[in-house]
Amino acid sequence: MSYLQFNFESEYLEGNTAISVILPDKKRGITPQEFYRGDKKYKVLWLLHGTYGDHSDWIRKSNIELYACERDLIVVMPSALNSNYANWPNFSIGYNMYDFFFDELMPLIYGWFPASDKREDNYIAGLSMGGRGTCVYAFSHPEKFAAAAVLSACPRNVELLPTQEPHMWKRTQGSIDNAGGLEAYLNSPENTWRTVKEKAKTGELPRLYFAIGKKDGFYNAFVSFKEYAKEIGLEAEFEEIDGFAHEWRFWDLTIQHALSFFGLDDDSAGNPF
Repeated sequence: MSYLQFNFESEYLEGNTAISVILPDKKRGITPQEFYRGDKKYKVLWLLHGTYGDHSDWIRKSNIELYACERDLIVVMPSALNSNYANWPNFSIGYNMYDFFFDELMPLIYGWFPASDKREDNYIAGLSMGGRGTCVYAFSHPEKFAAAAVLSACPRNVELLPTQEPHMWKRTQGSIDNAGGLEAYLNSPENTWRTVKEKAKTGELPRLYFAIGKKDGFYNAFVSFKEYAKEIGLEAEFEEIDGFAHEWRFWDLTIQHALSFFGLDDDSAGNPF
């Protein structure tokens, strides 16, 4: 594969940022002129990191480059600080990650790289905080993605967090304050518990895959959401795997499952080695 680390000044993040991009290989047997001057558009996976991470996490800690090579897949990995992939207009001089993703990063990738902008060719996935971001983005802009994979994360009923997950409730306070208070937060795209219910039966959501390790500290929340999904009539695939916690071995395994769920397995793609 071709691997690019791209640094540029972002209008929406109010400063320099970095993204990692995996691009398909030139197949052996065709000329560089045919490949690089061709008009083929490739499918795209938007891949989100977790808390404390950045654009390099998936490259350094998983085999995503190999999996992309096997599928002729473009993979775009942005940096998001610990923003929950939300807008934070009052952080420093402004850090609007949600707007950056849709109004800057997507146009950049579609305009400068051989990437298809068709819904059926775009997929989104993320781990932990990136899984939460995946829910926000896929639920609020379902027209952008054919399918989504949420790894070690799920929507939560925020109103029950104080008693059921006090640690998560404490971590959510900054997001609530950023939204303008609890009521504003509950009525925003950040409240994925609400937005998924509103769209569960409309047919507009992408195909959804959720995965959790049974040793993960978020496992109980995952089980609660799985029950909620049944109540609201949400069609999704859920996978619970023994022996794994909140860890990269699990995410490396389940991103492979996600790519298969997306329908991206392709024996004819990529070079043999």
